[in-house]
Amino acid sequence: MGMLDGVAARVAGGKTVEFRPSGSSMVPLIRSRQQVSVAPVDPAKVEVGDIVLARVAGTVYLHLVSSVDPRSGRVQISNNRGRVNGWTTYARVFGICVAVEGNPRPRLDGKVRVG
Repeated sequence: MGMLDGVAARVAGGKTVEFRPSGSSMVPLIRSRQQVSVAPVDPAKVEVGDIVLARVAGTVYLHLVSSVDPRSGRVQISNNRGRVNGWTTYARVFGICVAVEGNPRPRLDGKVRVG
């Protein structure tokens, strides 16, 4: 179980979580060890370009939504370098990145799940 599994459990439980992910797959949107804030999300409202915390094929990623299939209730997750991680159901989309280093992410209206 990785660090993101614990973060996913807290976000799925309704908490907004701040942490510092490592890696270069999301550069320049998120650089390694930058502080991010992830809040619970209504997965049916995510759009292409949103950064979400989601489980794909057993691994939790903080990656981009690269495609949405609302009829099937699923989203495709990819990094910012063109690698597609795969499709996952809405039930496995735990949160949305709301800020990077204190800078708010765009297009959040109505996406953050409250209570």
